[in-house]
Amino acid sequence: MSDVMKIEDYLAQGGVLTAPGNVPARYRGELMRLMSSFVDSELAASAGFALSINFAPGIKERIAASRITLEKADHAERVLDVMGGFGTDTRRYQSQHDWAARVPREADLGATRRAGDMRLSVFHYPLEGWTDAVVMNVLQGLATGIQMTELTRLSYAPLAEVFREIAPREARHAELGLEGLERVVSSPEGKAEALASLAYWRPRAAAGFGAAGSERYATLRKFGLRHAPNEELLARWEGLVSERLAPLGL
Repeated sequence: MSDVMKIEDYLAQGGVLTAPGNVPARYRGELMRLMSSFVDSELAASAGFALSINFAPGIKERIAASRITLEKADHAERVLDVMGGFGTDTRRYQSQHDWAARVPREADLGATRRAGDMRLSVFHYPLEGWTDAVVMNVLQGLATGIQMTELTRLSYAPLAEVFREIAPREARHAELGLEGLERVVSSPEGKAEALASLAYWRPRAAAGFGAAGSERYATLRKFGLRHAPNEELLARWEGLVSERLAPLGL
């Protein structure tokens, strides 16, 4: 116990770990949960955007959707490689779910994870048409950007480095979405569709930040796996969404 506490004190003071052999059991469990959530979400996002490619109204939009589909799968693979260092069977892991599976549109999952599937709940909902896909990408892309401020400085150094490599491409996904949304709202019909999709997706993307006052946050902070609580990240996202959508009249 004294050795474990020493490691916890080291992490709480900003220390980092560099290899699976250095990692205490409780820390390992939280780290694996974090990585599983990211990998499952990226695989589900990739599968969802793959289906949206044929919704695209033009070649520019098809290229953007294809790029997001490819890069999210690549990001999942990079983090899954880190999980492989902890003994995860990476080939079996990536085929354990139907990543394109979705719940009915009217379902309300809140922040609930489904059994054995660690994707954020937002990735269980179906996309309906191009405008819907663009709006979802904007909202969740901005949310991912906020989450990256945590992930790029977590205390497991090999994973933090992967997230630092991923972060600029994830930011570009959000920018592609905003570019697409600007084209969508250039017509009254498109703007009306965008407002309807915003009403649907905004609470579902917000749920991905988790509950306020999370009991697990103290543990994650002690391990250097989190630095800001859920409610602070959510507030940052809400401010950013308002800032980026206001110039579009949304």
